[in-house]
Amino acid sequence: MAIAFTPGEPSGIGVDLAVIYAQKKLRKNLLVFTDPDVVIKRAKKLNLPVKIVESEVTNTPGEICIYPVKTTTNVQCGVLNKNNSQFVLNTLNIATKYCLESKHNALVTGPVHKGVINQSGIDFTGHTEYLAKLSNTNRTVMMLATDGLRVALATTHIPLSEVSKNIQTDSLKQTIDIINNFLLSQGINNPHITVCGLNPHAGEGGYLGNEEIRIINPLIDNLNAQGYNLTGSVPADTAFTSDALKGVDCVLSMYHDQGLPVLKTLGFKKAVNVTLGLPFIRTSVDHGTALDLAGTGNISLGSLNTALEYAQNLINKTSV
Repeated sequence: MAIAFTPGEPSGIGVDLAVIYAQKKLRKNLLVFTDPDVVIKRAKKLNLPVKIVESEVTNTPGEICIYPVKTTTNVQCGVLNKNNSQFVLNTLNIATKYCLESKHNALVTGPVHKGVINQSGIDFTGHTEYLAKLSNTNRTVMMLATDGLRVALATTHIPLSEVSKNIQTDSLKQTIDIINNFLLSQGINNPHITVCGLNPHAGEGGYLGNEEIRIINPLIDNLNAQGYNLTGSVPADTAFTSDALKGVDCVLSMYHDQGLPVLKTLGFKKAVNVTLGLPFIRTSVDHGTALDLAGTGNISLGSLNTALEYAQNLINKTSV
C-alpha cells in the first residue's frame, strides 16, 4: 500500500521533492496528489526524467505515481498565485479521504504557504488544524522530532497575543494525554514529559505572570498523583540544556516559537513534523516552500526522507 504525498504549494519546492525523490532506486511507494502537468513542467526545469504512471507502485527510477488533481491557474515556478489555493486544499481533501478510508497507510505533506491561502479568502492556519477539521478530530497535537529530541506544542498557529487565553486546564490536559498515549504506543514505559512554563522563569513565583500558579502547576501535580511522569513547569530557557533533557521523552512547549527554534537548530533538514491524535498517520517535512529554490535542484531530501522513515516506522508499529 502506498503512502499518500501532497506536495503543497505548487510554485514551491514540494513538487521538486517529488520529482527528485522519484529518481531514487530504493524508495517508498508514494502516490502523489497533484497536477501531472505541473510535475512534468518542473521535471523539465530540473532537467530530470519523469514518467507519470497510473499504478500506485513502481520501483523504476524516474517513474512517479500520481493521483491527478488539476490546477485552475498556470503555475509559475517560484511565484505565488492565490488562485491556486483551492487546488492545494483539494489535494489535502482527497488524500485525507483516502487515508480515512484506509486506502493509504499514511499521509506525508509537503510545505504550504499559509499567507497566500489566506489572501485567497480562505481561513487557513495550518495543516495540523485543517486535517483535524477534515477528520472531525476534537483535538490534535503538533509534535516535531529529531534525533534525541521531541517537542510538542500546547498551542500552534495563533498570534502570541492569544497564547495565554488558550492555555486552559482542560485543553492542556487533553494535550498531555495525547502525548503520553503516543509515547506509550511507541513502547516507552512511563513516558517522561517536561512541561515548560508560559512566562519567563516560569512566572518567577507569580511576579512575571501567574498562568503557572493558576493552571499549569496544579495540573502537573494532579496528573503526577494519577501516575504520570511530568516535570515542570520549568523555565523554557533552561529546559533544553543537555542536563535537563536527560531521560526526557518529550518537551511540551506552550507556544510555537518557544520550542521549535531549538529543535530546528539541532535538527533542521533531519526533523519531522507529526500530528498526534488523528485517526491516521500524518508526518511532514520541517521546512517551508523555499520559493527561491524551486526549480534549481539545489535542495535537500533530508527532511522528506525523515518524514517518510518516521511514517513507515509508525506504520510498522501499528500493524504489529
